[in-house]
Amino acid sequence: DFYERLPTPWGLLRGGVAPDHQEIKRLEETFERDTIARGCRFLGNVEVGKDLSHAELMQHYTAVVYATGAQTDKSLGIPGEDLPGSRPATEFVAWYNGHPDYRDAEFDLSAKRAVVIGNGNVAADVTRILVRGVGELERTDLADHALAALRESRIEEVVVLGRRGPAQAAFTSAELRELGHLEDVDLRVDPAEVELDPVSSRWLTEEGTFTARRNVTLLREFAARPARDEAARRIVLRFLRSPVAIRGDRAVEAVDVCRNEIVRGDGGAIRARAVEGDVETIECGLVLRSVGYQAVPLPDVPFDEGRFVLPHESGR
Repeated sequence: DFYERLPTPWGLLRGGVAPDHQEIKRLEETFERDTIARGCRFLGNVEVGKDLSHAELMQHYTAVVYATGAQTDKSLGIPGEDLPGSRPATEFVAWYNGHPDYRDAEFDLSAKRAVVIGNGNVAADVTRILVRGVGELERTDLADHALAALRESRIEEVVVLGRRGPAQAAFTSAELRELGHLEDVDLRVDPAEVELDPVSSRWLTEEGTFTARRNVTLLREFAARPARDEAARRIVLRFLRSPVAIRGDRAVEAVDVCRNEIVRGDGGAIRARAVEGDVETIECGLVLRSVGYQAVPLPDVPFDEGRFVLPHESGR
């Protein structure tokens, strides 16, 4: 039996995968074939903790698996984070994918520049949606209300900030490559920002994955391209940059950014450390934060408040 708070199944597939990635969304057919068609039951519009308790589930089933995922975003912890116009990227994704909880959300797309904070696939997804032409978006299953808003968008440039270097970027190579081949979009990478520091260079050689090495190669290729000033829109990838404040009187007007360096911690882990010096200000009207996600507790279900996971022993 599948219990789901929403009236439809396959939550992340429907509400999380980008609408311009239809080949992934077609996995719904596989899910249907391997579950519902084989006798599994789907029970939608049932919220555990409200309509049904954990204790009731335990009375009627031999095993209960909670697969609710990480439903909320992590906080940046910087001044101005809660200003209007500063939103979690997950809310933007849910909005353009037609998630019922975000049907009435509003995003101000009237500024010429947006800033996306994060270097993972969700950051890549929202960046693509912001810069794709209306004709391309019309060929996807983007929610109608989102398509109507994006038709009126005035955003011409999206700046993507990564706190670590190009070697540590969390994009999959396919997502990164796609950013560099969008119709009528100029992707810009500063050659100086893709030059690896000694720590990153050694890490990439000794510990780096195939994806990390491929990403560095792609970024160097992008950095070597001539600028396409005639393109209608632009993506700017920035590395070793962290926001320190989001500024504005009544809404987002700019992001203050510091420069970082890559260092090894006491345990040998790679991390980014702020470098003292001037703070760069990037004017913008929209900030989408994509810096990681965490689970939230369910009523009466054990929860580790420190690590935001269900406590378990070998998965049980």
